[in-house]
Amino acid sequence: MKKILFAFIFIFWSLNSSAHIGHYNNLKKIEIEILRNGEVIGYNYYFFKNDKDKTIVTNQFKFEVKLLGATLFELKGYGEETYLKDNLVSYKSKTIQNKKNKFVNLNYNKKTNKYDIKGSSYIGEASLENVIGNWWSHKILQASSQISPISGSIKEQIVTFIGKEKINLYGKDYEAQRFKLSSKDMLLPEDERLNFNIWFDKKSSMILKVSYSNAGNWEYRLKFFE
Repeated sequence: MKKILFAFIFIFWSLNSSAHIGHYNNLKKIEIEILRNGEVIGYNYYFFKNDKDKTIVTNQFKFEVKLLGATLFELKGYGEETYLKDNLVSYKSKTIQNKKNKFVNLNYNKKTNKYDIKGSSYIGEASLENVIGNWWSHKILQASSQISPISGSIKEQIVTFIGKEKINLYGKDYEAQRFKLSSKDMLLPEDERLNFNIWFDKKSSMILKVSYSNAGNWEYRLKFFE
């Protein structure tokens, strides 16, 4: 089930801490559906609040995997990213994963020009080249590493452009760019490696879909944004 969690953990053009907020100035909300084996099992919502040079992105998410009425895997929580002039200055989140509490408290340190992280899986510093692994920003497709929005751990990644591909979501056609996102460290146990297909719409700067296989076929689909 670790890869299921990683799918929630990441996901976009410069290798620093900015998330290209300008691409999303007019956004108010993003809705993503989470599917397993073709069945909707949860959601991932993002809400945007802009005030001059300050942008706050709030994330709410929940999904549940059941078998014969028994819950096999459950994840729910929230996160909040704060940006000033396109630069990440803080991030905080609280998550319940199978009744276990996970958290991240991240702040930009002006003296060291790094992030200070206190998370359930990592406590320490991180360079500004890292991105928060969330689904609303396309910056992860250019990043070399990401910070887990659930636990604060840091993972190196490799992103490969596969090609252009036509896809249809909820009755709408897209000319998408397809990418492969994988772990840089192939010595990691297989169930801990990143191994995802990502479809991106350059016109809207939106991630359209993510798919992977682990205890079933999973998809994260962009359903709505305004």
